[in-house]
Amino acid sequence: MSHKPLKLAFVGGGLHSAIGATHKIASQMDGFFRLEAGCFSRDLDKNRQTASAWGVERIYADSRELIEEEKQSIDALVVLTPTTKHTQVILDALQAAIPVISEKTLTHTLEDALKIHSVVKKKKGFLLTTYNYTGYPMIRELKAMIRKGRLGSVIQVNIQMPQESFIRLDKEGNIPHPQEWRLHDGTIPTLSLDLGTHLSNMVSFLTDSDPVEVVTMQNDFGHYPVVDNIVSMIRYTNGIDCHMWYGKSALGHKNGLRVEVYGTEGSASWYQMDPEFLVFNDNRGRNIVLDRSSRDIILADLPRYNRFKSGHPAGFIEAFANHYADIYRSLIAYKNGEEQYMNEYVFGIDASIRELALMQAIEASAKSKLWEPAHAQNQSTL
Repeated sequence: MSHKPLKLAFVGGGLHSAIGATHKIASQMDGFFRLEAGCFSRDLDKNRQTASAWGVERIYADSRELIEEEKQSIDALVVLTPTTKHTQVILDALQAAIPVISEKTLTHTLEDALKIHSVVKKKKGFLLTTYNYTGYPMIRELKAMIRKGRLGSVIQVNIQMPQESFIRLDKEGNIPHPQEWRLHDGTIPTLSLDLGTHLSNMVSFLTDSDPVEVVTMQNDFGHYPVVDNIVSMIRYTNGIDCHMWYGKSALGHKNGLRVEVYGTEGSASWYQMDPEFLVFNDNRGRNIVLDRSSRDIILADLPRYNRFKSGHPAGFIEAFANHYADIYRSLIAYKNGEEQYMNEYVFGIDASIRELALMQAIEASAKSKLWEPAHAQNQSTL
């Protein structure tokens, strides 16, 4: 191993969480990080069980105790609690000068994100939010193709993430019960925090564009009294139109993330259920299916994206590990005192504010039935 691993502590993400094990495996897959401490759950038994299962010796009953005891020992704190619990943990860590890696969404309100932004600036802190789908090799290939002009000027993006979990039944015909925090909507619906910010981030990541305005309709089709289906039309900078659909009441879809980008000279599409392939069409009628071994590949054939040879699919956790490798590069640069420590594959506080501003605008439009501005009111100060 040619790099020194950095030391992590987790807050949240215990054995029974949806995302904890994924962060644990992805962060350590390539030897960039080691998990050394944690407060994995407020439930003391679950906290101990997680520490025992993962071989973590230093465990704490609450996040503030962890932050106080570990601020001189760890290189970063990973925040994996439900989104509504993020803000105070993040602020406490930043005040203690601990770099923060937050599971998306950064917070559940735009107001809290702006508070965090002011602390990041004041303390010159390190804060990144994980958007793991951007780590797929063929998604990064698509970004490179767009930058090199292979699609011409991008004019339209269709993006969707339909799921079925709020409308299906279990094998016995009973209504499943999701995690309790998913069954409550705040000023921004939990659906938007859970799925919508992923899609918003993906569009900006691929096209280097920001949302300008949005019009939306939403509904609750499933078993629970929360928003579970949202369809939006969004105007982005650079003259890009976007159709965005996400929900949890679409039978037949487990996690139907699909990205379609249309340009003046070509189009490309990617589907997470078939992640090794990027389908490209040009204005001369040619249809090309690209994978990591294709001759026209720009970056997806790099060694970092090929832990094993092409033909053996790279999946969700590998994509997350790609993302953690870029977080490692950024964190090392920050610790070395480099002012420009960000890289094109990581997402800081400004990205989180952008995504939350769009989600807030989507909710406002669903109520007003009008086009709503899709940016933070004081964005000019960011």
